[in-house]
Amino acid sequence: MSNTTSTTAKQIVLLGIGHTNAHVLKQWASEPIPGCELTCISQYPSATYSGMLPGTLGDQFRDDEMRINLQCLADQAGAKLLLVNTIGIDRDSSKIHFSDHEPISFDALSIGVGSMPAGWDEHASSPTVVPIKPMQTFLERLDNRLETAGQQTPHSLKVAIVGGGVASVETAFCFQQQVRKSQASAEISIEIFTSDKHVASGMTNKSIRRIEKLLKARSISVHTQSRVTEVTAHEIATDDGRRFQTDCVIWATGATAPPVLKELGLETDDRGFLSISKTLKSVSDPRIFAVGDSGTFTPNPWPKAGVYAVRQAPVLWHNLRAVIQGEQPIEYQPQSNFLKLLNTGDGKAILEYGSFTFHAGWCWHLKTWIDRHFIHQYQTGC
Repeated sequence: MSNTTSTTAKQIVLLGIGHTNAHVLKQWASEPIPGCELTCISQYPSATYSGMLPGTLGDQFRDDEMRINLQCLADQAGAKLLLVNTIGIDRDSSKIHFSDHEPISFDALSIGVGSMPAGWDEHASSPTVVPIKPMQTFLERLDNRLETAGQQTPHSLKVAIVGGGVASVETAFCFQQQVRKSQASAEISIEIFTSDKHVASGMTNKSIRRIEKLLKARSISVHTQSRVTEVTAHEIATDDGRRFQTDCVIWATGATAPPVLKELGLETDDRGFLSISKTLKSVSDPRIFAVGDSGTFTPNPWPKAGVYAVRQAPVLWHNLRAVIQGEQPIEYQPQSNFLKLLNTGDGKAILEYGSFTFHAGWCWHLKTWIDRHFIHQYQTGC
């Protein structure tokens, strides 16, 4: 049942249910904003917690353990959920338009549609390319590709992971462990390709050295300063002219804007993300927010990482109320340092905080506790 049935109720809309918008939906269940109705828009019936995706790939978690049932969450909040495709915003009429649904009105709108891996679309025609996002369908798409590749080359599979960030490294470690656990008949080799000088950019040199040593010990090859320029049905090529045979290409590069952001008619940065102020508001419209990967504070961009999206949640919640009630918004202050935990797939994790780095089982147990604690708040009652 809706929280209010008044025809004059103001409309708050969440476009995309990532980490930040999911918090608003959960908060609404206990503290609905008076005189307002909440509508949630998603292309998918579930939201996927990025922190548990590699572990699920590595058979450390069940698929359902990393997912949030959006219909259940919306029902708990008395909100409406629309599974539709957004095609634009008409700010003059305050309406959001869709390809498969009538337009809906908004008084406040929060956009949290995430990101896509940069450059994947240039090679989308290749049957071997499997972009890691959207995460909701990644495991299914990967399984389909590996099944097809296994039929074509049943005894030996070559998997390339494009991108050298933390997500790519975790994917390599956990995918290898899944293969070992499954006792697959085919021999599978894994190679990482990154245009950077090292993997896991953003971590300390000490952590990077440990990661590189572990990758080498696991026989996971790393090609640094190697930008992938071409993907065919059986090969990839790098910018130095080398070619590598591959049966599956997991595309896990840094973030680029999803196509929908370009259709909204709002100011963007040079990568297509929506330009925002420190209040998370679009610089084009004070009624519209962009959170998580979707927004960029252009003067001093903060990294596209889930931990920032989570920390933005209470700021968004306050500022949505402020827009409706005519109050002063508050500013988001990004943290300068935070705990980093990298799943190595073997019941251990690499923990980095400040100058400290550890690789141990207790680090994985800590990561698992944090991940389960985070997602449990959205799964309770579902």
